[in-house]
Amino acid sequence: QVQLVESGGGLVQAGGSLRLSCAASGRTFSSYAMGWFRQAPGKEREFVAAISRSGGNTYYAYSVEGRFTISRDNAKNTVYLQMNSLKPEDTAVYYCAAAEREGIPYSVSGYTYWGQGTQVTVSS
Repeated sequence: QVQLVESGGGLVQAGGSLRLSCAASGRTFSSYAMGWFRQAPGKEREFVAAISRSGGNTYYAYSVEGRFTISRDNAKNTVYLQMNSLKPEDTAVYYCAAAEREGIPYSVSGYTYWGQGTQVTVSS
């Protein structure tokens, strides 16, 4: 079992930046691949980024590649999402998730544990 708590969301103008954090507690953090997802009102939850257990491999949705960076600090049991050049269409609740299965899942069903989410609002 692992508990995840996101922080760092807020209101920002288009073109601005935010850094989301996700603190994990419970079982060994480094045994999980980690992902960030987001869900806008009336839309399905979608993949944003994922990182391997060691942090050596990262993957991004096409819509955020080049603007967002996922990273992790296994010593601090924390995964981050640095978001730059934010756009109004990035507005959503952002969730971090931990995957027990092998590999690095891109789908919601591939992740076992979820945080409660943090709101990101980008104004135009």
